[in-house]
Amino acid sequence: MSQIIEIWNHLQRRLFPALEEEIGVLTEKDRHFVEVISLVPLGRFLEPYRWSGVGCPPKERAWIVHAFIAKAVYQFPTTRALLDGLKARPTLRRLCGWETVEAIPSEATFSRAFADFSADELLQKVHGAMIERHRGSKLAGHVSRDATAIEGREKAVTKIAPAPAPPKKRGRPAKGEVRPPAPPTRLEQQPHRSLAENLADLPTQCAVGCKRNSKGHQETWIGYKLHLDTIDGDIPVSAILTSAAVHDSQVAIPLAQMTAQRLTSLYDLMDSAYDAPAIHEFSRTLGHVPIIDPNPRRGQLVPLAPAEQIRFRERSAAERVNSQLQDNYGARLVRVRGAAKVMTHLMFGIIALAATQLYHLIV
Repeated sequence: MSQIIEIWNHLQRRLFPALEEEIGVLTEKDRHFVEVISLVPLGRFLEPYRWSGVGCPPKERAWIVHAFIAKAVYQFPTTRALLDGLKARPTLRRLCGWETVEAIPSEATFSRAFADFSADELLQKVHGAMIERHRGSKLAGHVSRDATAIEGREKAVTKIAPAPAPPKKRGRPAKGEVRPPAPPTRLEQQPHRSLAENLADLPTQCAVGCKRNSKGHQETWIGYKLHLDTIDGDIPVSAILTSAAVHDSQVAIPLAQMTAQRLTSLYDLMDSAYDAPAIHEFSRTLGHVPIIDPNPRRGQLVPLAPAEQIRFRERSAAERVNSQLQDNYGARLVRVRGAAKVMTHLMFGIIALAATQLYHLIV
């Protein structure tokens, strides 16, 4: 937290006055953008993109990353709109790093850089480093876990029907007969696998998703599902993108593994979709206290204790973060295709929101 305070003081006392003297008055949105990029630790992650002395020197990738963050902060719907904004707004262009309009890379260069960032999962690495640097040493009270629908601009994959299972024998086993046990489910296997293995097992193709909204009506969409862990202060600390058809509970354990690598927390808050014995048990093995809204479909409904009900109200942080991403940081403006590129697009918004909320802790 002391690092954030130092950065904030530097921005307010030195950088903003110097910028306004050099390039003119900064709007609130300009100041917001500068605050965000000041917390993004790009340095060591951009080493693979440095010029190796062979061929034409590439365009500065750090400035392209800044531009894509500006796309999320200023809510430009497309890369073309972003380029038009850079050309029309000298202040924004210079904040990103380009002195002249002619120096701005072409749309094709932006597209190639975006593809490279997606293939390397650059933004996921940057986000993880930012959280570890600014929140890893602090104890987090609550981790609120939830998922939100991400509509895609592509066709859903054709669902392949699984091979029919052999019919089960009815009745009691005969004397001496040994029947093979049922294969373990994904949820039962996840606690015994690493984070990388669990992530590799999750489907990521575009598919049809279905959920019941707060009014009890069924909603469907074609695309993906973004799963988030949010801590106190409405800071998103972990994110996983899956196919829209993946149930929320299938991603709870991988999210818990990812978050546990970045910070220490006390309580895991989840809605009734996560009410499964394997999730309860895994949360306890991490030293956490799981507070999960009971699912009435699991038989006898045992309500939360009064103290747990009060603490469970903190889970509204997850819903606020989902809403912020959808309304203010580009989650409704997905124009790319493929899970890797969709995740990179979303991560620019997640990084911008996380940086914004980190500053709110001290302002």
